[in-house]
Amino acid sequence: MADYLSDDKTDGGLVARQADGDNAQAYSISEISNLLKRTVEDRFGFVRLRGELSGVKRAASGHLYCALKDEKAVIDGVMWRGNTQRLPFKPEDGLEVVATGKLTTYPGRSKYQIVIERMELAGEGALLALLEKTRARLAAEGLFDERRKRPLPFLPRTIGVVTSPTGAVIRDILHRLADRFPSRVIVWPVLVQGQGAAEQVARAVQGFSGMDAGDPNRPDLVIVARGGGSIEDLWSFNEEIVVRAIAESTIPTISAVGHETDTTLADFAADVRAPTPTAAAERAVPVKADLAAMLADLGHRQRQCAARPVSLGRERLEARVQRMPKLEALLQPKAQRLDEAGERLRRGLLDRAAAGRQRLGELRLTPSVLQRNLRDAERDLAAPRLAPALVERRISDSRERLAGTVRVMRSLDPDAVLARGYVRVTGADGKTLTDRSDAAKEAVLTLKFRDGDLAAVPAGSPASAPSAAPARRPKRRTAAPPGQEDLFG
Repeated sequence: MADYLSDDKTDGGLVARQADGDNAQAYSISEISNLLKRTVEDRFGFVRLRGELSGVKRAASGHLYCALKDEKAVIDGVMWRGNTQRLPFKPEDGLEVVATGKLTTYPGRSKYQIVIERMELAGEGALLALLEKTRARLAAEGLFDERRKRPLPFLPRTIGVVTSPTGAVIRDILHRLADRFPSRVIVWPVLVQGQGAAEQVARAVQGFSGMDAGDPNRPDLVIVARGGGSIEDLWSFNEEIVVRAIAESTIPTISAVGHETDTTLADFAADVRAPTPTAAAERAVPVKADLAAMLADLGHRQRQCAARPVSLGRERLEARVQRMPKLEALLQPKAQRLDEAGERLRRGLLDRAAAGRQRLGELRLTPSVLQRNLRDAERDLAAPRLAPALVERRISDSRERLAGTVRVMRSLDPDAVLARGYVRVTGADGKTLTDRSDAAKEAVLTLKFRDGDLAAVPAGSPASAPSAAPARRPKRRTAAPPGQEDLFG
């Protein structure tokens, strides 16, 4: 047994023993992992890595996990939530980036990784690639469809401007609006560059769009404006949050970001793209002087249109008047005929007077002529003879017509039947009554008999009503006035 232990000390054995003078102690896994972690972090406490993003995912906690790779190697990366909130772009697979941070190890899986503190796109090419990728994705959703575009209001009463309140952009817009058509402008101040600029621009567009329709501060048109700059300076207007806010705005929007050569995704989402902020102001309102000139021209044309029918009517009337014959020409034949008739009348009267004068001169009134004329008149008067038979026949015819008329009158006489026992009832006005209801309305009725009249009181009239009898006394009938009887009693 002693020999075996001796051999174990020199040649190795089942139980691990540390030899005298040996300083290589056995580390635990946690100890070596911590040593490796401190070594790597001390040696690579600040590194910048360039590579292509792969496997990008954002955890519910807000942390970002990804991998950086090139054609030969790959390294895992993690970015904590506080740093991800400051990212100026949205990391996606396939983007080439430059990650700044420190290397560390993850003992739980025996691997090393980079803790990313800042992430940037690796050059303008990568930025353009991201821009094109985002544009294609949003275009596939229909955010840039031309059918979504709305016409701008012709003359907006209120214009909302989303821009920096201290830059030259807002001064250019206000100056241009004042020159063309002074309008009410409401400025929503935002950052147009840097961290948080995209969120502020999106909130401003959404704020204008969310105003009530009856709010007097709600603009009729919104201008999203920024001056020129590099693609990095304008990147806030390429962010998806800004593009969606502009596309979903209920108010027509003009995008005026950068100069004429600058193009952002906000330009595609807006209803109208203006090459510059000044051009946006020109697109927003017309020129007041031009409107005044146009109104004056329209008023002149309206007056001309109103006066044109009168002018044409006057021309037609003058043409027709010229074609009409003159008044003298119309009256001349009639006047001539009148003169001729007057002349013939004058000559006729003279001739008639001369003829009468001649006849009067030829007439001789002698006693024999007068006697002859008297005898002729007596003879003409005695010629018609009235025969007695004619006169008698006419008298007989007249007598027969008179007798017939008398017979008809007698048959229609209402008093003719009184001799047969009938009575005729009349009212106060002497009119014959034929209905009981009419008779009941009369105070006194007159009954016409064959040999005279008799007054009567209708039943129910005040005159015929018995007078009220005292209590506990027998009723007494009131006699009708002398000469009257109760007809309906």
